[in-house]
Amino acid sequence: MTDRKYPIGPFVLKENYTTEDVAQFLQIIATSASEYRKLVEGLGDDDLAKTYREGSWNIRQLIHHVGDIAILHYFRMKKAVTEPDYDAPTLINMDAWAATSDSLQMPIADSLNILDGTNQRYVFFAAALDEEALSKAYFHSIRQIWINQKAALAMSVWHLQHHLAHIKLALGQEL
Repeated sequence: MTDRKYPIGPFVLKENYTTEDVAQFLQIIATSASEYRKLVEGLGDDDLAKTYREGSWNIRQLIHHVGDIAILHYFRMKKAVTEPDYDAPTLINMDAWAATSDSLQMPIADSLNILDGTNQRYVFFAAALDEEALSKAYFHSIRQIWINQKAALAMSVWHLQHHLAHIKLALGQEL
Protein backbone atom coordinates (compact mmCIF):
# COMPACT_ATOMS: atom_id res chain seq x y z
CA MET A 1 0.00 0.00 0.00
CA THR A 2 1.25 3.48 -0.87
CA ASP A 3 2.19 5.78 2.00
CA ARG A 4 -0.28 8.56 1.26
CA LYS A 5 1.64 11.15 3.28
CA TYR A 6 5.00 10.39 1.62
CA PRO A 7 4.10 8.51 -1.57
CA ILE A 8 7.62 8.89 -3.01
CA GLY A 9 9.23 8.53 0.41
CA PRO A 10 10.62 11.28 2.65
CA PHE A 11 13.40 13.55 1.42
CA VAL A 12 16.77 11.89 1.96
CA LEU A 13 19.81 14.12 1.88
CA LYS A 14 22.82 12.61 0.13
CA GLU A 15 26.32 13.54 1.20
CA ASN A 16 27.25 14.60 -2.32
CA TYR A 17 25.55 15.36 -5.62
CA THR A 18 27.35 15.03 -8.94
CA THR A 19 27.32 17.37 -11.90
CA GLU A 20 25.03 14.84 -13.60
CA ASP A 21 22.68 14.90 -10.61
CA VAL A 22 22.48 18.69 -10.79
CA ALA A 23 21.79 18.59 -14.54
CA GLN A 24 18.98 16.09 -13.95
CA PHE A 25 17.55 18.25 -11.13
CA LEU A 26 17.51 21.28 -13.42
CA GLN A 27 15.75 19.32 -16.17
CA ILE A 28 13.06 18.09 -13.76
CA ILE A 29 12.51 21.57 -12.31
CA ALA A 30 12.35 23.10 -15.80
CA THR A 31 9.63 20.69 -16.97
CA SER A 32 7.61 20.29 -13.79
CA ALA A 33 5.10 23.05 -14.48
CA SER A 34 4.05 21.35 -17.70
CA GLU A 35 3.59 18.07 -15.81
CA TYR A 36 1.36 19.83 -13.28
CA ARG A 37 -0.59 21.54 -16.07
CA LYS A 38 -1.24 18.24 -17.87
CA LEU A 39 -2.37 16.60 -14.66
CA VAL A 40 -4.88 19.28 -13.65
CA GLU A 41 -6.00 20.41 -17.10
CA GLY A 42 -9.76 20.64 -17.29
CA LEU A 43 -10.41 19.94 -13.60
CA GLY A 44 -13.47 21.63 -12.15
CA ASP A 45 -14.05 22.88 -8.64
CA ASP A 46 -15.24 19.47 -7.42
CA ASP A 47 -12.03 17.82 -8.63
CA LEU A 48 -9.86 20.62 -7.20
CA ALA A 49 -11.51 19.99 -3.82
CA LYS A 50 -10.34 16.36 -3.76
CA THR A 51 -7.73 15.31 -1.22
CA TYR A 52 -5.17 12.51 -1.20
CA ARG A 53 -5.85 11.50 2.40
CA GLU A 54 -8.14 12.54 5.22
CA GLY A 55 -7.16 15.91 6.65
CA SER A 56 -4.80 16.76 3.79
CA TRP A 57 -4.71 19.78 1.56
CA ASN A 58 -6.88 19.60 -1.53
CA ILE A 59 -5.61 19.79 -5.11
CA ARG A 60 -6.28 23.55 -5.34
CA GLN A 61 -4.21 24.14 -2.19
CA LEU A 62 -1.44 21.87 -3.49
CA ILE A 63 -1.16 23.81 -6.76
CA HIS A 64 -0.98 27.13 -4.92
CA HIS A 65 1.52 25.61 -2.48
CA VAL A 66 3.94 24.43 -5.16
CA GLY A 67 3.81 27.91 -6.71
CA ASP A 68 4.55 29.48 -3.33
CA ILE A 69 7.39 27.09 -2.59
CA ALA A 70 8.95 27.57 -6.03
CA ILE A 71 9.28 31.26 -5.17
CA LEU A 72 10.67 30.40 -1.75
CA HIS A 73 13.29 27.95 -3.09
CA TYR A 74 14.46 30.42 -5.75
CA PHE A 75 14.58 33.21 -3.15
CA ARG A 76 16.61 31.07 -0.73
CA MET A 77 19.15 30.11 -3.37
CA LYS A 78 19.58 33.66 -4.58
CA LYS A 79 20.05 34.94 -1.01
CA ALA A 80 22.48 32.13 -0.14
CA VAL A 81 24.62 32.89 -3.18
CA THR A 82 24.52 36.68 -2.93
CA GLU A 83 24.51 37.34 0.83
CA PRO A 84 27.45 35.93 2.81
CA ASP A 85 25.57 36.07 6.13
CA TYR A 86 22.53 34.10 4.91
CA ASP A 87 23.02 31.00 7.04
CA ALA A 88 19.41 30.40 8.15
CA PRO A 89 16.84 30.09 5.35
CA THR A 90 13.63 32.00 5.25
CA LEU A 91 10.88 29.75 6.60
CA ILE A 92 7.11 29.95 6.25
CA ASN A 93 4.16 28.42 8.05
CA MET A 94 2.94 26.23 5.18
CA ASP A 95 -0.34 25.27 6.83
CA ALA A 96 -1.17 28.92 7.48
CA TRP A 97 -0.32 29.83 3.89
CA ALA A 98 -2.50 26.96 2.61
CA ALA A 99 -5.41 28.33 4.66
CA THR A 100 -5.37 31.83 3.14
CA SER A 101 -8.18 32.96 0.84
CA ASP A 102 -6.04 32.80 -2.30
CA SER A 103 -5.02 29.21 -1.57
CA LEU A 104 -8.59 28.18 -0.81
CA GLN A 105 -10.54 30.01 -3.50
CA MET A 106 -8.40 31.41 -6.29
CA PRO A 107 -8.30 29.68 -9.67
CA ILE A 108 -5.11 27.67 -10.15
CA ALA A 109 -4.01 29.18 -13.49
CA ASP A 110 -1.97 31.98 -11.92
CA SER A 111 -0.14 29.61 -9.58
CA LEU A 112 0.70 27.36 -12.53
CA ASN A 113 2.10 30.45 -14.29
CA ILE A 114 4.06 31.35 -11.16
CA LEU A 115 5.43 27.82 -10.98
CA ASP A 116 6.48 27.89 -14.62
CA GLY A 117 8.01 31.38 -14.59
CA THR A 118 9.76 31.00 -11.27
CA ASN A 119 11.17 27.59 -12.15
CA GLN A 120 12.56 28.95 -15.42
CA ARG A 121 14.35 31.74 -13.51
CA TYR A 122 15.50 29.25 -10.84
CA VAL A 123 16.93 26.86 -13.44
CA PHE A 124 18.66 29.64 -15.40
CA PHE A 125 20.22 31.05 -12.23
CA ALA A 126 21.26 27.66 -10.82
CA ALA A 127 22.75 26.50 -14.12
CA ALA A 128 25.14 29.46 -14.06
CA LEU A 129 26.49 28.72 -10.57
CA ASP A 130 30.03 27.45 -10.14
CA GLU A 131 31.16 24.89 -7.58
CA GLU A 132 31.89 27.57 -4.99
CA ALA A 133 28.38 29.02 -5.26
CA LEU A 134 26.81 25.56 -5.25
CA SER A 135 28.67 24.75 -2.04
CA LYS A 136 27.22 27.71 -0.11
CA ALA A 137 25.07 26.28 2.65
CA TYR A 138 22.55 27.29 5.26
CA PHE A 139 21.16 25.53 8.31
CA HIS A 140 17.56 24.41 7.88
CA SER A 141 16.22 24.65 11.42
CA ILE A 142 13.12 22.53 10.78
CA ARG A 143 15.00 19.67 9.12
CA GLN A 144 18.02 20.19 11.41
CA ILE A 145 20.51 19.84 8.53
CA TRP A 146 22.98 21.99 6.61
CA ILE A 147 21.91 22.31 2.98
CA ASN A 148 24.18 23.43 0.16
CA GLN A 149 22.74 24.57 -3.14
CA LYS A 150 23.05 21.16 -4.81
CA ALA A 151 21.03 19.70 -1.95
CA ALA A 152 18.59 22.61 -2.23
CA LEU A 153 17.99 21.62 -5.86
CA ALA A 154 17.51 18.00 -4.79
CA MET A 155 14.98 19.14 -2.20
CA SER A 156 13.14 21.23 -4.81
CA VAL A 157 12.88 18.20 -7.10
CA TRP A 158 11.67 16.00 -4.26
CA HIS A 159 9.08 18.62 -3.29
CA LEU A 160 7.75 18.90 -6.84
CA GLN A 161 7.52 15.13 -7.28
CA HIS A 162 6.08 14.65 -3.77
CA HIS A 163 3.09 16.90 -4.44
CA LEU A 164 2.64 15.67 -8.00
CA ALA A 165 2.18 12.22 -6.46
CA HIS A 166 -0.31 13.66 -3.96
CA ILE A 167 -2.41 15.07 -6.79
CA LYS A 168 -2.31 11.74 -8.64
CA LEU A 169 -3.50 9.99 -5.48
CA ALA A 170 -6.32 12.52 -5.04
CA LEU A 171 -7.39 11.86 -8.63
CA GLY A 172 -7.21 8.09 -8.18
CA GLN A 173 -4.34 7.71 -10.65
CA GLU A 174 -1.43 5.28 -10.51
CA LEU A 175 1.87 6.61 -9.31
